[in-house]
Amino acid sequence: MSAKIRLVPGDTIGILGGGQLGRMLAQSAASLGLKTHIYCPDANSPAFDVSAAHTVAPYEDLEALDRFAGSVAVVTYEFENVPGPTAAHLDAKVPVRPGARALEVSQDRLFEKQYLTDAGVAIAGFAEINSQQDLETALASLGGKGVLKTRRFGYDGKGQLMIRTPGDVAGAFEAIGSVPAVLEDLIAFDCEVSVIVARDLDGTCACYDIARNHHENHILKTSTVPAGVSEATALAAREMAKRIVTGLGYVGVMGVEMFLVRDGAGERLLVNEIAPRVHNSGHWTQDACLTSQFEQHIRAVAGWPLGSATRHSDAVMENLIGFDADGWDKVLKEPSAALHLYGKSETRAGRKMGHVNRISPKTA
Repeated sequence: MSAKIRLVPGDTIGILGGGQLGRMLAQSAASLGLKTHIYCPDANSPAFDVSAAHTVAPYEDLEALDRFAGSVAVVTYEFENVPGPTAAHLDAKVPVRPGARALEVSQDRLFEKQYLTDAGVAIAGFAEINSQQDLETALASLGGKGVLKTRRFGYDGKGQLMIRTPGDVAGAFEAIGSVPAVLEDLIAFDCEVSVIVARDLDGTCACYDIARNHHENHILKTSTVPAGVSEATALAAREMAKRIVTGLGYVGVMGVEMFLVRDGAGERLLVNEIAPRVHNSGHWTQDACLTSQFEQHIRAVAGWPLGSATRHSDAVMENLIGFDADGWDKVLKEPSAALHLYGKSETRAGRKMGHVNRISPKTA
């Protein structure tokens, strides 16, 4: 449905997915007088604790989806791997924001790269890979190095393989499951950065400051603002992000991950990937901005005006991964730290259990 339906306080937003992002979206909705109904197959979903209603059912259960659609004014989602048929089924009954087009593009790395190229956004060189022979041919054109990634269902380093030497090539396609893939040029980048961008029903965009991201074991560990880049680079990042969401007719918040390359020509950015949802690298906005990325997304999907994305403080967001969260009591003693725990029932190595935003006076 493409109708410009605008919600009023007391209305209910349906959220597909019951993880920490859904939880923080629900918390922000409640602060604006909106209710949430979480739909997720996992009975232990942490978002259930803070929502007005929840449904435990498979994403393929059409009867459950129909009941869900009948209880909400608009539907959004907290993760990009919502099944396409699920989004399409709901969209015939109630507005889904962001729409199915954003899911189609972001769920397939090849489609994503083709869209970004058509949008005029700079990205690393790439090739479509459907066999070991495709891989070997593409490597020859990319200097023998690259990152092999499955086209679908990869996150936090899953579904990808680094190829740096000839010894890494043999059996590489089989190692990722012999599924459709893309090979990306191996970029000598200075650091990874990201921009959180929002777009409302009327096409107005708002961008948060660029963040510098540090990963450990392929999982985001810290996001830092300011990112230590030139103003020209920060402006270029915002313009890229706006171009991406505008071309998709997007409504909501998106995370745009980029590589920062520094060479003899100065600084330049290459878009790595997009996430059609609130994003881990935007968690710092909860305590360093008047309007968090979560409130911004709720405003957008509700058809309300966007809030200010201006940063009032410097921040370092640190993910609490696995048993890091056991130190929650020590974090509470830090005078400039804001603790956010996700209420997950089980602590596991590599699992995101919470995050900390450490705030300081704004310097740039």
